[in-house]
Amino acid sequence: MPITDVLLDELQGDAPVRQVLMGAFWTAVVLDTEPVRCGLASTLRGETSHQGPPIPEAGNLLNYSARELAARLRSVETLQASIGLAAYNALLDVDERTCAQVNASELILERGAGRRVAIVGHFPFVDEIREAAESCWVLELHPRPGDVSADRADELLPQADVIALTSTSLINHTFDDLIELCSPESFVIMLGPSTPLSPVLFDTGVSVLSGTVVRDPERALRSISQGATFRQIKRNGGLSLLSMTRPG
Repeated sequence: MPITDVLLDELQGDAPVRQVLMGAFWTAVVLDTEPVRCGLASTLRGETSHQGPPIPEAGNLLNYSARELAARLRSVETLQASIGLAAYNALLDVDERTCAQVNASELILERGAGRRVAIVGHFPFVDEIREAAESCWVLELHPRPGDVSADRADELLPQADVIALTSTSLINHTFDDLIELCSPESFVIMLGPSTPLSPVLFDTGVSVLSGTVVRDPERALRSISQGATFRQIKRNGGLSLLSMTRPG
């Protein structure tokens, strides 16, 4: 079963939607709950053009419930799937007792020192990992200097001791293929604000989930609406970085 179906099948509850905001880099879905809940996901544009607008109901999304928006995570149109994952994260009831305030980059440095590390997605901390690791492969669809092409995943991921998977792999539906390439002995971290802090992902072989919980939706939305990157959102406050580790 695709991971999107697994995630959606385990989702509990529903709520009216108060706001949907698609910024340049981040998408937010705000629920009309008490307290107000907000979920984030990367705003991911597709590589190919489609006939008609990518979100035909734009301007009328508040007519849908949170679960109905979350179901868009299945969409092959990545802007729709971005909304879906943001709605999913807003609805997800995170057990924070099982989480720690640990940054994913710290975990990768700790686990990857002197070992072979593969990072799917170019994150701001890759230079630190390259200095500490025996080998560090950064796989990118659009490689920067020092990166390798994402189409080498089937060659490099099975060799890696530590693997960092971007949570946008849930939006572009590459997660299932990527996790299959990871050795069962590897330490796999899913990271990024899009990451659902859901234990069902541990059943796929993920070791740690590093994501975000929005504490102050108003502050986060103000940053997102003004085109903020995640570092800017984090600097402006209103959210917490949490990591959940697979039991045992």
